[in-house]
Amino acid sequence: MPFLNINSQPEISVFDGVKIQTIHGEKIMLSYVHLEPHSIVAEHSHPHEQMGMVLEGTFELTIDGESRTLNKGDTYLIPSNIKHSAKAFHSPAIALDIFSPPREDYIK
Repeated sequence: MPFLNINSQPEISVFDGVKIQTIHGEKIMLSYVHLEPHSIVAEHSHPHEQMGMVLEGTFELTIDGESRTLNKGDTYLIPSNIKHSAKAFHSPAIALDIFSPPREDYIK
């Protein structure tokens, strides 16, 4: 199946005010992340390498203790097993996260 529609995927709540929609292949996963105003992605880590890009809005991302305010078009890389968290500001934000390998906990 070479063509997929992320909008046809169900929304999954991963944190209060944070929902994702995912699609995946054998070795890669895309996650469309919707951050409501003032939502928080609690600090966590996982064995998957993660890379992402801000599609809309602004949010703060902390990776291994270093925080940055990210805006539309900014990108980031989170190595495997590194602690990270995020915090939305007064407006909603959308990010596209890419995981390798796919996150098993997001596959339902």
